[in-house]
Amino acid sequence: MRGRSLHEDKKTYNKDYLRKKLGVVEKLQEQYLTNRFLRGIVDEVLFFDDKYAAPLDYKFAQYKDKVFNTYKTQLACYAWLIEDNFGKTVNRGFLVYTRSKNKLVEVEIDDDLKNEVKMSAEKIVHIIENNHFPKSTRYKNRCIECTYRNICIQ
Repeated sequence: MRGRSLHEDKKTYNKDYLRKKLGVVEKLQEQYLTNRFLRGIVDEVLFFDDKYAAPLDYKFAQYKDKVFNTYKTQLACYAWLIEDNFGKTVNRGFLVYTRSKNKLVEVEIDDDLKNEVKMSAEKIVHIIENNHFPKSTRYKNRCIECTYRNICIQ
């Protein structure tokens, strides 16, 4: 609930604030974006004077010198949506850790990460369209983070 409240506050608080130190020339808040595979609301889409764009996401969390892979994947999804909807190149994203005094962390979003997200989306669509579940792994520790662990027949 605190995270949701934070997002509501960000809609009105510092609405016109641009992160000039980063070179931001324009921003859009709470952007609902879609493409063939994804849809989501990006907290902020930042535009730079060098024709690049970047997602910025607020996290109701503390920064502990590590950016989790789930956060990187989320930024890569947002990057894909921004590229498809605005025709801008995205090569980085930003996280604001609100429980660490709004610490701003820059995250590189390279082509490998974007391609990994795209391949995963295609696999998910294949699973849905063909009602085909992937084979289970021999390594049961991997099941801990698996989306299918509650319905796996293996």
